[in-house]
Amino acid sequence: MHVPAAYLIVVLVWSTTPLGIVWSGETIHPIMAAWSRMAIAAVLGWLLLRALRIPLSWRGPHLRAYGYALLGVYGALSLSYVAAQTVPSGLISVLFGLSPLLSALLAQWLLNEPPLPVYRWIACVVALAGLGAIFLDDVAIGRDIVPGVLLILVAVALFSYSAVMVKKTASPAHPLAQTVGTLLLSQPFFAVTWLVLDGSVPSVDWSSASPWAIVYLALFGSLLGFVSYYHVLRHLSASTVALVTLITPVFALYLGQWLNGEIISAALALGSGLILAGLALFFFGHRIFLRPARRPRGVTGP
Repeated sequence: MHVPAAYLIVVLVWSTTPLGIVWSGETIHPIMAAWSRMAIAAVLGWLLLRALRIPLSWRGPHLRAYGYALLGVYGALSLSYVAAQTVPSGLISVLFGLSPLLSALLAQWLLNEPPLPVYRWIACVVALAGLGAIFLDDVAIGRDIVPGVLLILVAVALFSYSAVMVKKTASPAHPLAQTVGTLLLSQPFFAVTWLVLDGSVPSVDWSSASPWAIVYLALFGSLLGFVSYYHVLRHLSASTVALVTLITPVFALYLGQWLNGEIISAALALGSGLILAGLALFFFGHRIFLRPARRPRGVTGP
């Protein structure tokens, strides 16, 4: 796969995933929608593992990595699917844009990484100001969607913690094996949650968007998007890959407005802009704040 094509796939998949989550729960219980997506992806991924002869281990660091990844696959996605019944898809994408910032903060504590430079703390403050602007907007955050927004924020925290802990395990598992192992492990958790919250056998309405959104997310969101992401991550710099988190919320906001009739109020636009500005400063602020001083002309040496 060519790197530019893989990068484009990642941008398109991540931009459309929030809208797919919203649509998949229109006529099917959200937990059933999430479970169906993961089950389809797990089966297809397992077949792909067999075809490529990639081993799937259930021992030691592999199993620990699956367990930590489960917090993101089952925990974060379950909350996101439930919240998507009231929260617009564009806002979901914007809020998940906070995950790189939160992951970096958690890495300070859990991975003993070097302290964050001042410009990155400023970036976090800017992003939090954007979050505050969104919460103060009665159009973007009505009383009926406040619980859903809080669920999304908990999902972002679980997703970020999961990513940091998977990295901490230093699992030698192949990325595809890591994904399939986590998807298979998530199946009983989704099943129990569905039994507790619903338990009724769904009637699939193929004239609605729900089943098609589930199939799309299973094939593209959970498999092709993942493979493309790791392909891009292997061949491009981390800062170039990080641009995806700046691009996708913008696309997701306008896709939600265009295809789902979602409202982009002035305060939502302002808050989203501040969050994206915080992300840009977080990833690329070193080019401004850490720029080396220019030497006078004629001065040579190290």
